[in-house]
Amino acid sequence: MKRRALLAGLAAAPAARAQGWAPEKPIRLVVPFAAGGSTDVTARMVAQTIGDRLGQPMVVENRPGAGGNIAAEGVARATPDGQTLLMATSGIIGANKALYKSLPFDPLRDFAPVALVSLVPNLIVVNPALPVTDLPGLIAYAKARPGQVFYGSAGSGTSLHLAGALFCARAGIEMVHVPYKGGAPAATDLLANKIQMIASPLPEVLGFVTAGQLRPLAVTTARRAAALPGIPTIGETLPGFEVALWNGVMAPAGTPPGAISRLSAAILGAVQDPALHAKLIEQGNEPLPKAAAEFGDFIGADIPRWVEIVRLSGATAD
Repeated sequence: MKRRALLAGLAAAPAARAQGWAPEKPIRLVVPFAAGGSTDVTARMVAQTIGDRLGQPMVVENRPGAGGNIAAEGVARATPDGQTLLMATSGIIGANKALYKSLPFDPLRDFAPVALVSLVPNLIVVNPALPVTDLPGLIAYAKARPGQVFYGSAGSGTSLHLAGALFCARAGIEMVHVPYKGGAPAATDLLANKIQMIASPLPEVLGFVTAGQLRPLAVTTARRAAALPGIPTIGETLPGFEVALWNGVMAPAGTPPGAISRLSAAILGAVQDPALHAKLIEQGNEPLPKAAAEFGDFIGADIPRWVEIVRLSGATAD
């Protein structure tokens, strides 16, 4: 009996230590795109709210490049102690394995889900100098000018790229893809009329749309966006079209369960905070907080959808 009790105590000790996990220094939240983009804005809003819950601030670090793969590889190889996290996206976790011939990480094996934060509609916007006012008009304009209309993205393989490529494929048009190191630089060039269109995450361009600097044509989700209920879906012109992306937090595989649990609770608490919840909606996000296990199930169901989007779009990335 004493031996069994001793063994049980030894087995329980790591779990007890894990449940008592607390960060020892500021936590790094690595954003795989440039500052100012949708993922960056969402990450910074969440990071600002959770410091008090964890007893340490969360510091956002931008590491753009290679469609998010540079940041993802860095986090995958980080010490799994809960101190380094990835602001993951549907493109990095769901699509990149289908897009790239080889990856320096495995989207499932090398990461542990922490918490889902939000869904984000993409919005097709054009420079007002382009003489189109709706999606059928854009399709007709591009069909008459194959290879002469340019659309930007946050990088090859990102949701902006896939949404644009799938739109071209479904509409039967030929536009030129211009990859950037983030959605913000793409929007900057769209405002300067250096490119003509982006299928941007709504939070990145909502302010420009409200100010009349960019013209919205359609959202990529199955339903109209709450922030812009008057803007139709692409599916209303091209039935069945749907691209929905997400933002969530992931940790290196092997991170202690207690750290995952504590981080997940802090992030969910932040997203459910009334002030932040309202701000996320105001920015064009759809808050969808899910804890680690439920987030993992969500990812498992989402990856096949992105593989199919990649296949239908015909998009590739080197």
